[in-house]
Amino acid sequence: MPASPEGKTEPASICRSLIRQSATAALATIERGGGAPYASLVQVAAAHDASPLLLISDLADHTKNIAGDGRVSLLFDGTRGLDNPLTGARVSVRGSVSALGDTGPEQRLKRRYVARHPEAAGYAGFPDFRFYSVRPERFHLVAGFGRIRWLDAAAVLLDAERMGALAEAEDGILAHMNADHGDAIDRYAQGIVPDAPAGWRMTGIDPEGADLRREGAVLRLDFQDMVSDASAVRCELVRLAKDLRSGSGGG
Repeated sequence: MPASPEGKTEPASICRSLIRQSATAALATIERGGGAPYASLVQVAAAHDASPLLLISDLADHTKNIAGDGRVSLLFDGTRGLDNPLTGARVSVRGSVSALGDTGPEQRLKRRYVARHPEAAGYAGFPDFRFYSVRPERFHLVAGFGRIRWLDAAAVLLDAERMGALAEAEDGILAHMNADHGDAIDRYAQGIVPDAPAGWRMTGIDPEGADLRREGAVLRLDFQDMVSDASAVRCELVRLAKDLRSGSGGG
């Protein structure tokens, strides 16, 4: 059976990869009053540990539903573009949501979301829009026919306490890469999609890779090894750039 997505075979890694590479997801909430399920489309980003992040309006039905019952499910779809979508990977995340506050770490999560979706900067400060974090409880992975697994959150999410140094360094890394190494970012994008045009920006760094964006398109740059601080990120980005220049790929 082919690995999915993009060469990954370990279930928890596939779950995190699907979440990190997705710009949108289907959000299921519990309708007010009657308790019927209600599904809607939302834009998503991911925290460093791979927990989903949302920015939604108080006026939306799904937000009104959340106010009454914070239990939600999100479907991340990795089947787009496949001739037979049922052979592709997708993961449903079951958990609950809570609004982000104004602490330093929560502000960093808000910046991660806006970097992922720059158009959100125009309304993120409106009084009727709020950022939310989804606290996953269980993950249901379907990675193709016969590859179906339930996983607890502890088996999927990365240890957030071990990522403090990387989270604190992220803004500086992104500013440096986008200001001084735009050519390298374009090469990373072209290593993923050979005919990708120039003009990409790096919008996020986490222990497993980097997020790239150009206009409405997003790409995921996977690292060979997990990183935990700015020094390790630099080493991995340099390695990837050297591999691409030598024609050996991103590894």
